[in-house]
Amino acid sequence: MDISQVKAEILQLRKEIRRHNKKYYELDAPEISDYEYDKLMTRLRELEETFPEFVTETSPTQTVGGSARREAGKLVPHDVPMLSLQDVFSREDVENFINDTIEKLGEVEFVVEEKIDGLSLALRYVDGKFIQAVTRGDGINQGEDVTENARVIDDVVPKLVDEPKYFEIRGEVYMARKNFLSTNERQERLGLKTFANPRNCAAGTLRQLDSRIVRERKLSMFVFNLQKIDGVELHSHTEAYDFMARNGIKIIHDYAVCKNFDEVWQAIENIGTRREKLDYDIDGAVIKVNSFAQREKLGATSKFPRWAVAYKYPPVERETILREIELSVGRTGRITPTAIFDAVSLNGTKVERATLHNQDFIDGLDVRIGDTIRVYKSGEIIPRVSGVVTSKRPENSAPYKFPDTCPACDHKLEREEDAVDFRCVNPNCPAQLENHLLNFVGRNAMDIKGLGETSIPKLIDAGFIKNVADVYKLRERREELLTQKIFGLAKSTDKILAAIEDSKKNSPAKLLTGLGIFGVGSAAARDLIQHFGGLDELSRANLEELQQVPDIGEKTARRLKEFFDDADNQKLLEELKTLGLTFEAEQKNFADDSPIAGKVFVLTGKLEKYTRDAAAELLTQRGGIVKNSVTKTTNYLIVGDKPGSKLTKAESLGVKILSEDDLEKLLAE
Repeated sequence: MDISQVKAEILQLRKEIRRHNKKYYELDAPEISDYEYDKLMTRLRELEETFPEFVTETSPTQTVGGSARREAGKLVPHDVPMLSLQDVFSREDVENFINDTIEKLGEVEFVVEEKIDGLSLALRYVDGKFIQAVTRGDGINQGEDVTENARVIDDVVPKLVDEPKYFEIRGEVYMARKNFLSTNERQERLGLKTFANPRNCAAGTLRQLDSRIVRERKLSMFVFNLQKIDGVELHSHTEAYDFMARNGIKIIHDYAVCKNFDEVWQAIENIGTRREKLDYDIDGAVIKVNSFAQREKLGATSKFPRWAVAYKYPPVERETILREIELSVGRTGRITPTAIFDAVSLNGTKVERATLHNQDFIDGLDVRIGDTIRVYKSGEIIPRVSGVVTSKRPENSAPYKFPDTCPACDHKLEREEDAVDFRCVNPNCPAQLENHLLNFVGRNAMDIKGLGETSIPKLIDAGFIKNVADVYKLRERREELLTQKIFGLAKSTDKILAAIEDSKKNSPAKLLTGLGIFGVGSAAARDLIQHFGGLDELSRANLEELQQVPDIGEKTARRLKEFFDDADNQKLLEELKTLGLTFEAEQKNFADDSPIAGKVFVLTGKLEKYTRDAAAELLTQRGGIVKNSVTKTTNYLIVGDKPGSKLTKAESLGVKILSEDDLEKLLAE
């Protein structure tokens, strides 16, 4: 390889690693496994060691991954840097670290402990009272203040038994596997994006703006290091652990104190043996010098402390035969392919299924039924297919392609442009009934209080509801509902039935939102009803007429046309009309000098007294036009807390800016 090729590869590796750093540390959405990421870093490190003239201060090998996200919370300076750890991957690497350290220091104690896979967090105490929590951020200068979210984590101790003048500790926020599974189940029920693994879920949750979500998802935390203490003298890591334990702080458990390489390696193997039985994910074992004085003597680089390393366990792979690819329909209509293969043992558990993600993933690996595939566990919990042993491929095998129709309802599948997923967009697909109903009764649609995640599955299981029209027939079955205690006692039942009856008065825009036509949310529904005046006129529109509505493109227009042309949907709409739901928008005459009618509004930021959809509904009822984007035609931008880029654009275009108080005055007029 000539020098120009070396330089080109280094630049490409740096670019790719920085992109993955952003995905992992800032967006909590990694695209590759830790193992694949480590291979990229190892290759870059090898090249830079061989060609040191190309090493720069900004190379990922010289800096801490990630940066502080301004939108996540207030940025605060680090009192003590939160550095990364140097990764090592072999027995030889560990032995070299141990021997080098002993050579420099003489007699040394090492502590070996689990490396928790989560989000790093520093906790600060003043006079024994918890005052602040800061994420790693850029690791050197500043992190994000997530104090209010940390307060609702049970493992964060609000007050210490002892009261050191200043006390800062560093730990790892994580999510137990059982809590991760329940969180993803809830995300799926609500039609929201699920999390790839517990680490992503914990990181995304800790950065939520609403601490109620943090409490609901039940985060946990282990503390693994003393950062700084004033008023109490501690000499070692284990002394610090004893002090923390005495003060109720949850520390890394089952750590081992070792004197030489053989003891260290045995401790690493012990952690590796028990990791499959843990209720949380670990991504390695940490080996650190116990004495604080010896740590100070060794010091640190700009990225790593020299007194610790992290050993990464290699992923365990097994070969097996792929027998079938099973397609399932999620509650949002997404089609997920699952590999069904001969059972193998991975990390002590029997595995016979693994996700294949999507058609692109299948094409990339060229996975075929009958192939010998390689399977491993990602993040110690999720089975993955890593590749195909093509030398063992049976003759006459054929590439696997998704079918054209949904396996649950035979409706035609769609693949979005520039997207990887196939979806069933049939609102009446039985596999999507629960999610469809949750959307229908939700706040942005028919807003029926009392119907939700608890009651709807019961109604479906008991046979009360088979489509959205059945919601409005529940009053006829009041006695059955009481007998089976679906809603509880009579008072609760009558309250919910009254809310259902009252929802019939909702605008046709809310009903259209509730119908669950793929790509038609509350904003598009408002625009469509505003343009056509009601559902009847909308249902008769052709493709050309539909595309005359602003922001309604060809694909959305086609989906609308297909929905209203479908015989089952026509029957459903007639039934809803017979049941008394509102199909035509109320025609109102507005004064020529109305401050709202005919004006174009855009909303940004979080409002205190209204949801943005509720505010948009009130404006629409008074003749206003609510849009999602700021343009030259925008008359007003209504700004709530923490507005986004819309405010900057509005100011540049000279759009009038209104506060929530200004909005209330307009509505009052």
